[in-house]
Amino acid sequence: MSEPSNALSGFAGIDAMSIGDLAILPAATLASLKAQVEQIYEEAHRLDDKLDAALDYRYGPRAHQARAAQEKDTGTVRFEDNGFIVVADLPKRVKWDQQRLKELVDLIQSGWGENPADYVKVKFEVSERAYESWPPRLRELFTPARAVETGKPAYELIPPKTF
Repeated sequence: MSEPSNALSGFAGIDAMSIGDLAILPAATLASLKAQVEQIYEEAHRLDDKLDAALDYRYGPRAHQARAAQEKDTGTVRFEDNGFIVVADLPKRVKWDQQRLKELVDLIQSGWGENPADYVKVKFEVSERAYESWPPRLRELFTPARAVETGKPAYELIPPKTF
């Protein structure tokens, strides 16, 4: 196989070849194809990030308003834009202060005589679902060790139905 003239022709060749045929290509050809794949992957990732930023720029304020109307800071909301349904998701990312959790686990065990494993995982992670269902006294104790961050906003555009 000769060196591909561009990445797309190289990929067509790769796709048509078996793993065994690819494996016997000269090292220089494999290195070149691998470099092309990595370059295109990086470019696609950069373009995807740019499109995500554009979607957030366009729909972020409306998504924020929709979440505020539902009295929530994170999660999924839906709204319409020129016949498209926009599904805007802002995931919640909760992080816990590990040192503070250790102190609280020690307090629950020694001060309260309870088993900390009933409330927290051994590696000092706290399930968000569990935290939200705890009694207020326990939640108040743990709240200073908890930080809520948001993940990367995600948008899906659902085209209008055509009949």
